[in-house]
Amino acid sequence: MNKKLFSMAIGCILSSFAYGQSFDDFFTDKTIRADYLFTGDKNKQDIVLDGLVSTSGWAGRRHHLSDLPLEGNGQITMTDKESGKIIYRTSFSSLFQEWIGETEAKELKKGFENSFLMPFPKHNAIVTVSLYNANREISASFEHEIKPDDILIRNNDSKDTVPYRYLLKNSSAMDCIDVVIMAEGYTKKEMGTFYKDAQKACDAIFSHKPFSENKRHFNIIAAGTESRDSGVSIPRENNWKETAVSSHFDTFYSDRYLTTSNVKDIHDLLSGIPYEHIIILANTDTYGGGGIYNAFTLTTAHHSMFEPVVVHEFGHSFAGLADEYAYTDEPSPLYPYSIEPWEQNITTMANFKSKWKDMVNPNTDIPTKGTDKTKIGAYEGAGYTKKGIFRPTYDCRMRSNEAPAFCPVCQRAIQRLIDFYTK
Repeated sequence: MNKKLFSMAIGCILSSFAYGQSFDDFFTDKTIRADYLFTGDKNKQDIVLDGLVSTSGWAGRRHHLSDLPLEGNGQITMTDKESGKIIYRTSFSSLFQEWIGETEAKELKKGFENSFLMPFPKHNAIVTVSLYNANREISASFEHEIKPDDILIRNNDSKDTVPYRYLLKNSSAMDCIDVVIMAEGYTKKEMGTFYKDAQKACDAIFSHKPFSENKRHFNIIAAGTESRDSGVSIPRENNWKETAVSSHFDTFYSDRYLTTSNVKDIHDLLSGIPYEHIIILANTDTYGGGGIYNAFTLTTAHHSMFEPVVVHEFGHSFAGLADEYAYTDEPSPLYPYSIEPWEQNITTMANFKSKWKDMVNPNTDIPTKGTDKTKIGAYEGAGYTKKGIFRPTYDCRMRSNEAPAFCPVCQRAIQRLIDFYTK
């Protein structure tokens, strides 16, 4: 055998060995949900385990298991206890970490629910959860063991599954990215309206590149989670509703910030449905929404800006994109100027090369001026502040409801995530 053929053979053997570290080596076709409480205040944060829940089937990725999709504001690492091998990693953001930047966090301690889905290990595994502060330093870390035969892991397979239907089905859950759209504030009589709204949300997302050309990689499910009351809570109007996941406006006292703290309720309701990403549609015409990376999108279904808003918020929850709008000259507590944000569509110029510098024409001025909506550069004003943080284009779906599309930088970031989950 000549040297070239020998090298090729060795390469094939090594590739085969690497490929051999497969999903089936360490996991069964089940999901384990870890429920945590993130607690504390601005000065000190902590993580505690609230419970473990199992269900049949795993809808998540079965490759790139030890790789991170994005850096995120928090990370989860699962390690096989016997071998010490990292067998699964993922990243996330949380409402708790946003709250840490609020004035209230200087004066009050609070706790927030957070639930994460992981493949069910065959053998004892160590899970480490880490939260990062704005300076990308670990602010809290927690480690616990998962024993597959632990009798206190609650099995949810016997729970009745809420009614659901596929709006788009291309293949099995293991071969596609599975997105569930669930109802919030829709009564039993309003379920027909919900399914129409869910279809509108689905159509809006796939009218945008690069989702449109990757439609074959997705399954979209509409889950008819019923509420006792119609509509959602608006605390500033002293209007409280009893709804499926208890969502409300005025999160952090911001009128249009619509979120829920009842994260376990979300996952309990969806138990028995194959899903990886969550969109929650609120039955109201009040403007607002929220999207948290690898947690959920929540938006209002009957406002005139429903379609662009649901796409914008899905940009947050699915692809970890940052907001590109700005409303103050003050520095953002979330984005110190000396640190490069992990989100792919904003930069402080601390490490512009790691972002979209390769997409900028060498003749383009940095910072970039003008209102050419197609020109890629570095436009000052993003991440909520007008100074020191830059966005790729003058306008984008992550900046305004009027923008017709995601900018090329956001499109590339989304495409990278789709490839990560499917290739």
